[in-house]
Amino acid sequence: MQSNSMDRMLEGNLIFKEKQARMLVLLLDNSKDWYISTLAKESQSTYVHACNFLLSCESLGIVSSERHGKAKAIKLTDKGMQIARMVSEIIRLATTPVQPMPEAKPEE
Repeated sequence: MQSNSMDRMLEGNLIFKEKQARMLVLLLDNSKDWYISTLAKESQSTYVHACNFLLSCESLGIVSSERHGKAKAIKLTDKGMQIARMVSEIIRLATTPVQPMPEAKPEE
């Protein structure tokens, strides 16, 4: 998903709260380990806000956490993957330009 499109979609909380939606979509990237601090930074959120949101998500079964020393690694659960994919798809659909409808031909 293009960052600029996502920024426009999330601007003004049109459908989702920007930072929470951004965190869920970021967690779809399994190529790196996500820690609360990196999620906060990447979603342009504070550490405390990210921590509170992720704690709520964990209690709802959306994410799971695993301690790595002092840091907590955050991963989406199966339920969380479904939700994050849906959020990503809604953002994609909402930011896709509308294709004009072809004009109807008059009947003769």
